Parts: sequence; structure tokens; C-alpha cells
Amino acid sequence: MTKVITYGTFDLFHEGHYKLLQRAKALGDYLIVAVTSDYFDKCRGKFNVHDSLMARVKNVEKTGFADEIIIEEYFGQKIDDIKKYGVDIFTVGSDWVGHFDYLSEYCKVVYLDRTQGISSTQIRNSHNIKLGIIGNEDILKRFLDEFNYVSGMEIAGIYCNNKAKPKSELKQFIDVVSLFEEVDAVYINLPLKERFDFMKKALLAGKHVLTEFPFCNNIEQAKELLDIASSKKLVLMEGLKTAYCPAFGKLISLAKSGVIGNILNVEARFTQILGEHLQEQVRIAGGSIESLAAYPLLVIFKLLGTKYKDIKFASHYENGVDVFSKIDFIFDGAIANATVAINAKAEGNLVITGTKGYIYVPAPWWKTDYFEVRYEDINKNTKYFYKFEGEGLRYELVEFVRSIQDGRLDNIILTRDEIFSECMVISRYNEQSGVQAF
Repeated sequence: MTKVITYGTFDLFHEGHYKLLQRAKALGDYLIVAVTSDYFDKCRGKFNVHDSLMARVKNVEKTGFADEIIIEEYFGQKIDDIKKYGVDIFTVGSDWVGHFDYLSEYCKVVYLDRTQGISSTQIRNSHNIKLGIIGNEDILKRFLDEFNYVSGMEIAGIYCNNKAKPKSELKQFIDVVSLFEEVDAVYINLPLKERFDFMKKALLAGKHVLTEFPFCNNIEQAKELLDIASSKKLVLMEGLKTAYCPAFGKLISLAKSGVIGNILNVEARFTQILGEHLQEQVRIAGGSIESLAAYPLLVIFKLLGTKYKDIKFASHYENGVDVFSKIDFIFDGAIANATVAINAKAEGNLVITGTKGYIYVPAPWWKTDYFEVRYEDINKNTKYFYKFEGEGLRYELVEFVRSIQDGRLDNIILTRDEIFSECMVISRYNEQSGVQAF
């Protein structure tokens, strides 16, 4: 019996996939199809996979060509699979010619002609979402660099409300109304005090919105924006990159699964000494709470929920700006604390304490690719590694595209309740409710 194996993502299953599997089956008696996992696709730089793993497996199964379907999860697995299943022929599409010649040491390698004029990428890009950019802050360069890794969306141009020359070669719109006429969605990277007006204008114009964090610092304004987005069935998303990164999602799932028992305490720190850049940061996003609290609040709310019983703040001020702050929460059965600073430094780690063990995430935990689950018996300790690509902004961009395409108005990765609760904490702080200065 001749065994054949082929690999693929098989996203947005189309005629090209069908014909490739058909030809692969014709090469032998038994066809094994390896479908790549979501995480492995991201490791390979494929961030805009539309269909879920189970949907992709089902589509392969429906063809009737696969005698066996397996999941590809790591680099180097092809050699392991060829040995494990006694494969005689490895085959993939002709766009990979030469790439897998190294496998000829283990079996015959065959490159099949692909169906011309059709691909999953073409299908995704055939209905591109047109994005307009509002704002010209320094993060824009990183945003544009990361945008190159995302399909399904194209940039129509930029509106700079301060009349400054764009930090890019993008088409520049003279007013925001003209921008709205040409786009489906907007990315807003304005200073915090200017965001509300433009988010509201965009939503009222029927445009999906991705904005930098913090989403808002006024609870009434936050409620108004969320209500408009809901009534108009629009995506309103906060660009807090950590929420959308692979390792963070795995971390939250693992912690909530009970591997460290009941969670009793969450300690998260994010501190910086900005030096000569301090005043620029204050201009864009305010002091330590407004600039950085969104990150520790994210992990606290993800693990313990948003229904805390009490909250207290302590801040150190310089020239009227909170440059170092702590937030202490009491929940039902747990506590949490967040440390943030824009002109002081502490270890930027994350520790999640449980009744059976704890999870340790080293600095910088907000863009982690590694964490440990630790126990009293060190022989049970486990290390977890997940790739973190680039600046991490590509993950939030992919989720923004996917949310618009799928009509997911409230994304479980970062829910509206969570961003509203984040805003509530910042708003309460700004009202000086429960703040102790030192």
C-alpha cells in the first residue's frame, strides 16, 4: 500500500484545495492530510486565517479524499509524521517547489500544479475592508509596519487633525468627513483627550472603530460610545495588543482551568522611566494610570472578573502628574494589585497566586512568549513557550478584521464589559475617589 501525505491550512476551502487533494489521493492508496493548527499558522506568519481549525478539518473531510486527518502543530513535524506513518510520498502545491526537497531523504517528494487564478489569500482580499487613519502620533510607524502582515484590509489614507505632515506617504484627507466617505473603518491614534470626539463622529458616520488604549477616561462618554456602537451594529475595539497575543490567551485559559487551584491574588507591574520623553507621554495619554493601567487591569479583570468589592489608589505626583501609582482591589475570595509608573522602575513581572501553585510571567509580561507554572514540588513545574511576532500590533489588527467580517460586535478576547470597567477605574481615579497621595 502506498501512503501519501500532504499539508495545508485549507482556509476558505475552494476549488483549488479540492483539486489538490484529488490529485494527491491519485498518487497512492492511502492519503493522510495534515491541517495546520491556528497557533502554528501564526508561528509561520499566517495571521489572517478565517475559518476555525474544526471548520477546516470538516471541509477536508467532506471531500472524501482523506483516509486520515491529522493536525500539524510544530516545525519539524513533517519528518516525524513521515517516520510515524510510514509515508511513501510527500506532496504539496507547486508554489513550494524546492522548499521541501530535504524530505527526499525520507520519502519521494512530489510538487503538484496548483489551480491558477484562485487562492485563499485572493478570496480574503477580494472584499478588502477600507481603513482610514485618524492621528499622526509616533505609534503610527509601528502600526503601518505591522499592517504589512495582515490581509483583508487596505489603507485609504490619513487625516491629521493637527495639520502636521503625516509620518508616511499615505494619501492625506483635508477633513474627516472626506475620509469617512471612502472608508469602512477607522484607526484612531490621537492623544487621549481628543479621541472621544473622533470616535463618536466615526460611529455616527457608520464606521467601525479601532482606537488606542485607554479606550476612554470618562465613564459617561464611554457609555455613550458603546451605546452608539451597539445601536448601529458596529465594531468598537480597543487596541490593547496584549489581549490579542497567543501567549496571553493561553495563560488566561490555563490559569482559569484550575491548574494552580483557586486564584487568590494577581500582581501585575508595568513601569517605565521615560526621562526626556516624559512630557510627550503625558501629552498623549496622561500620567501613569491613564498611560499604563489598561495592561494590569486587563489581566486582573480576565482572571477575577469585573465585579470587585473595593478599590483603592496610591500615587506619587511630580508637577501635578502621577508618575507612580498602585491600585489595590478586593474581590469576593481574591485580591489583586497593579503597579504602574512612567518615571520609576520596578520588576515588570506578573504573578498569579493559587491554592495549588502559582504562575510566574517574567518581564515584560505584557508581550510575553514564555511563562511558568510552579508548584511546591519543583519537579512538577512546567514551562510554556509561545511565539510573539513583531510589535504584537498585527494580532489586534487581525482580530479587528475578523470581527468586522464575522459581525462579532462584542469580542470575547477583550469584551465591552472589560473595556468599560477599565474606563470606570480610570474615571474613578480622575475623580480622586479613594486616592492617597504620597
